[in-house]
Amino acid sequence: MLDELLARIEGRDFTIGIIGMGYVGLPLALTAVDRGFRVLGFDVDPDRVAQLNAGVSAIKHIPSASIAAAVSAGSFSATCDMNRLGEPDAILIAVPTPLDRHQDPDLSYVVKSTEAIARRLRAGQLVVLESTTWPGTTTEVMKPILEAGGLRAGKDFFLAFSPEREDPGNPKYSNAIIPKVVGADDPASRALACRLYDNLVAGTVPVSSSATAEAVKLTENIFRSVNIALVNELKLIYDAMGINVWEVIDAAKSKPFGYMAFYPGPGLGGHCIPIDPFYLSWKAREFEVPTRFIELAGLINNAMPQHVVHRLAEAIDKQSGRGLNGARVLIIGMAYKKNVDDMRESPSLRLTELIEARGAHTDYHDPHIPVIPRTREHAALAGRQSVALTPEVLASYDAVLIATDHDDVDWGHVVAHARLVVDTRNACAGIDTDKVVRA
Repeated sequence: MLDELLARIEGRDFTIGIIGMGYVGLPLALTAVDRGFRVLGFDVDPDRVAQLNAGVSAIKHIPSASIAAAVSAGSFSATCDMNRLGEPDAILIAVPTPLDRHQDPDLSYVVKSTEAIARRLRAGQLVVLESTTWPGTTTEVMKPILEAGGLRAGKDFFLAFSPEREDPGNPKYSNAIIPKVVGADDPASRALACRLYDNLVAGTVPVSSSATAEAVKLTENIFRSVNIALVNELKLIYDAMGINVWEVIDAAKSKPFGYMAFYPGPGLGGHCIPIDPFYLSWKAREFEVPTRFIELAGLINNAMPQHVVHRLAEAIDKQSGRGLNGARVLIIGMAYKKNVDDMRESPSLRLTELIEARGAHTDYHDPHIPVIPRTREHAALAGRQSVALTPEVLASYDAVLIATDHDDVDWGHVVAHARLVVDTRNACAGIDTDKVVRA
């Protein structure tokens, strides 16, 4: 059976199903189509499914033309019907793995997806989890659910973990050119998953187990979290000394070895860095191993929005003597990073709430997010609309707070017409004016 499946992958007589048509699943689907595979996309949102089948993208950096071409060619279709999970030869799971209110892992989306697969699982299918999670999830959570019907992993069906490495909005690194780590607990599953991904991306990096692959993903993002926390703390120290941390970093990165540039900001955002470290610290409790370094990084990064609001209040008070109470503040950037329409875990949401809790009025401008969608933790902000950056609008606020440094914002225009600019991203570097305050 394994040899037949390997041959079918090479011959493109192989259908791939992907659960989750979001920032990870949709680019992966288009990559698979581009490599000659048939793809069936699963999503629980009927509006998104209808949009995709009409050839329309819901994600700004993914062109509708690519989706429309795949649909027109018959290579891609989307569905809400989980009864069709028996059709694909491989099912890749790319669903959210958020944290709950207590900062514990929420695997409900993974569990529901696995249960849906289990009800239709047939011999010969490959199931791969791509969602970030704690080491052991594939074996301890998914495998028992999938084997409950009598089929056995590694013998009757195949099970692996291959963490997503998508970087939304980064034109330099599309997922097709990024190697994929692949881990499985048996040689057959590892071989089949590696062969599939070898035909999708630049290459694979096989590891000895699914838990090892799960640990690789956490390690990648914990590395980023810790280093971002370090530069955030350095920013606080150097600000107190009157030293520009951005100038320090730019000079330090001229060293061709032993240094990697990370940059401070108003807080962490996105689906990985604010969340992934907590998955490992949660699992580490089971082994009674402390994760002090990881947790300290989380504390520093989570405190950055409060620091920004404190600096904002100081700057307004110094200029007008009024502080935040009753002030009008324009936040530029609602996306968690520049040049994308992705708001997941965006620090701008928290900044808005903190500023308004101090008695200020806030509006926002973001060329990529015309309206704030509903989110679980910030539902009260849903429906707010981006304002235009006209000279009159900019001049009407006590301060403009730069939270996201989108390339398509004219920062010279902003500084020229704003009364005060508080810059958390070094967007105004090179603009010589006393109006700009770093935060």
